Amino acid sequence: MAAQKTDALIVDAVRSPIGKKNGTLSHIRGDDLSAQVVNGLLERNGVDPGEIEDVQWGCVTQVDEQAWNIGRNVALAAGWPVSVAGTTVDRQCGSSMQTNFNAAAAVWSGQLDLVVSGGVEMMSRVPMGSNRGSMSDAVLDRFDIVMQGISAEEIAAKWNLSREELDRYSYESHMRAARAIDEGRFEKEIIPIDLDVPVDDGGGTATLTRTRFAVDEAVRRETTLEKMASLQPAFIPDGVVTAGNSSQIVDGSAAVLIASERKASELGLKPRGRFLGFGIAGVDPHMMLHGNPEACDKALARRAPARAPQPDYVVTVINRGRAIASAEMPKLFQRFWRSEGIRGSSAPGLGLGLYISKGLVEAHGGRIWAENISGERTAFHFTIPMLRAPAGLAA
Repeated sequence: MAAQKTDALIVDAVRSPIGKKNGTLSHIRGDDLSAQVVNGLLERNGVDPGEIEDVQWGCVTQVDEQAWNIGRNVALAAGWPVSVAGTTVDRQCGSSMQTNFNAAAAVWSGQLDLVVSGGVEMMSRVPMGSNRGSMSDAVLDRFDIVMQGISAEEIAAKWNLSREELDRYSYESHMRAARAIDEGRFEKEIIPIDLDVPVDDGGGTATLTRTRFAVDEAVRRETTLEKMASLQPAFIPDGVVTAGNSSQIVDGSAAVLIASERKASELGLKPRGRFLGFGIAGVDPHMMLHGNPEACDKALARRAPARAPQPDYVVTVINRGRAIASAEMPKLFQRFWRSEGIRGSSAPGLGLGLYISKGLVEAHGGRIWAENISGERTAFHFTIPMLRAPAGLAA
């Protein structure tokens, strides 16, 4: 029988708390962390693991503890039946977003009915770049390949982003995240993690202590604009990108449950949203961090319905130095500042990227879930409707 087309429904989306570099989550493996996240996702939705057909898992640094197809190992570590398949995706900073694309496409086409997508990056335990290889001379002859920090500096120069603007943007991001934590606005999306953490007994000996980790620890709530201004540029002597306004080195995992309409109805699942479309854009790998606006434009042009007015769009992902490259950059900053009136918030330090959403969809509505979107050479976005109103897209 021919496969039937169906909406790809977002049933739920969860994450671990975000651990700072060498912080709480540095004491747990990425597959074990992910196993707790996916089990938490299924448990709170009453789904039997045997119903899951595939795990699509994003991971950039696939070496050491994150090697050997960690997507499959997450399902095994979670204790799921061996019938649950799994694969691992590397699209650099867009890896986990690509798993959403893969899962949604499989459901859309009628090939799969229930998929868990998501990803993990344990930057404390498996350092960024530890799987580094070489590039073909054919690529190096065409492009001057540099680290992301240098690209961020060039983007800031091209779009006239000052040190003060970047510091202010980053400072406001941390302050909003801190307020969101204090108001309990992240609690619904976080799966608390149980792990053994070494604790000094006062005599110089560390004792493993069972700990429940439930609050993001990468938010710099004590920082000030004065402290940020005192930091030295991280990449070039007269640069504007510093440790204070760059994305952090952190640990964490996130997961999304994606279902067909038939499977959602069969299991009594209440979806929080549905996928409408995707956009992918390749850009100059020397600049590398400015593909997001192009990807957004493609996604919105492909599937933006007439009922969704532009002011309701939730758009953007910002990487190194919070410097996204777009002709609309001034509008982006204006929207960020205006959003404070609706309690806008930004993610509390997602390792290789940062997302902001309009009022975080009023915190407990249909969450706009976007992690690590901006890849080194491509950018990737997806759109879903906000559930607090029929109109509206996220990109």
